[in-house]
Amino acid sequence: MAKPNFNFIKRQKELEKQKKKEEKQQRKRDKSAETGEEVTDEPEEGETADGEPDA
Repeated sequence: MAKPNFNFIKRQKELEKQKKKEEKQQRKRDKSAETGEEVTDEPEEGETADGEPDA
């Protein structure tokens, strides 16, 4: 039986999280452009600068 490649699986999950984060930021930018508000790329409450939850 083949052994799972955990490094590959972990990297795929990281890429998926990154993609979701970028899509969320893009939606925020689009929404703010409609309303005329300015959006900053500061982390939300409970998150660090890299988007991971605080430990």
